Amino acid sequence: MKHYRDLAPSIRTIMTPGPVEVDPRVLRAMSLPILGQFDPEFTDIMNEMMEMLRLLFQTNNQWAFPIDGSSRSGIEAVLTSLIEPGDRVLIPIYGRFGNLLAEISERCGAEVLTMEQEWGSVFETDDIIAKIRETSPKLVAIVHGETSTGRMQPLAGIGAACREVEALFVVDAVATIGGTQVLTDEWMIDAVIGGTQKCLSVPSGMAPITYNSRAEAKLKRRKRVERGLRDASNEAIPEGVIIRSNYFDLSQLQDYWSPLRLNHHTEATSMLYALREGVRLVLQEGLDQRFARHQLHGEALVAGLEAMGLTLFGDPACKLPMVTCIHIPDGVDGEAVRSMLLLDFGIEIASSFGPLKGKIWRIGTMGFSGSKRNVLLTLGALEACMLRQGFKAAVGKAVQAAMDTYNRRNDNE
Repeated sequence: MKHYRDLAPSIRTIMTPGPVEVDPRVLRAMSLPILGQFDPEFTDIMNEMMEMLRLLFQTNNQWAFPIDGSSRSGIEAVLTSLIEPGDRVLIPIYGRFGNLLAEISERCGAEVLTMEQEWGSVFETDDIIAKIRETSPKLVAIVHGETSTGRMQPLAGIGAACREVEALFVVDAVATIGGTQVLTDEWMIDAVIGGTQKCLSVPSGMAPITYNSRAEAKLKRRKRVERGLRDASNEAIPEGVIIRSNYFDLSQLQDYWSPLRLNHHTEATSMLYALREGVRLVLQEGLDQRFARHQLHGEALVAGLEAMGLTLFGDPACKLPMVTCIHIPDGVDGEAVRSMLLLDFGIEIASSFGPLKGKIWRIGTMGFSGSKRNVLLTLGALEACMLRQGFKAAVGKAVQAAMDTYNRRNDNE
């Protein structure tokens, strides 16, 4: 019989746009004793989790709870539950994950309309609003922070335009929740999907979501079909509106999270502990303070990279605060640099996708990974790797430029 060695993963400094390093306090929470999912002590934790998520999403929505699964599970749950076959869905795409929203919407049977923007920039808000008024979609879905390009789409004003045509407004905030402002109510967003493995510094395995009464109204209408109810004229509601997924049916999931506690699945107990601790730490730090911290580490990283002689990718006016994209210089083997960083320094940075594959690196400064120590270590190690590749780096200037950024912030406080 084969004997397997003890599991002992290497210690890494993870500077990717996700997953990131997990806060040790979150790991500690995951080791706590398991409770039964209907134990009053556990349902109290569930109720508290909903309260905390409302604060995180900056919303008064009744419904704010996690979907068990990776971030994509949250996206699928929201889109599967809110899109009926034949619904017109508008998706502005400016990176890889906009394409993902389009693919999932197509699988839901939607008539998908897309807007395309060159990777590295975002849309003018007025262009999105004009398209909404022109096409009158049932739902508009957009990525807030596109980690494939390091850009962030402004959202103010889009929700109001959606309400003019009675469309639902859905936002993928997987990369931004807990790292920058996501003003659910102020921006009139009907459903928001967050992620755990990025700015919240929790392992992948849950997707916190929130949705309002406008979204819930559609869920209720679709749920009636399952119970065989008819409309006011005693006509059967067409079966095409049934939510085809059982696992991702938000109408059933909200019954599970409601005081009814109708059994839907077995809750991922340890992951819920992790999410609770991760969100608790965000709230303890303070949203504004946390957002400022993400901004600071991004600025320090940028200062160091530019001092090294590297060129940033993308429009700086719409840069995602916690993701920095860098052009790989001519003559430099991008994968060799990433491999050297990992093997010699234990630091991981990311490549990219699609048209940007092999052309840029992406460095994240998210959550627990976003620290002064990590930024300075990454810059020093990257400089050493670039010198090995023959790149004429401005030796010693990267770390100093980043330290100057930190010192200026301290001087201004």
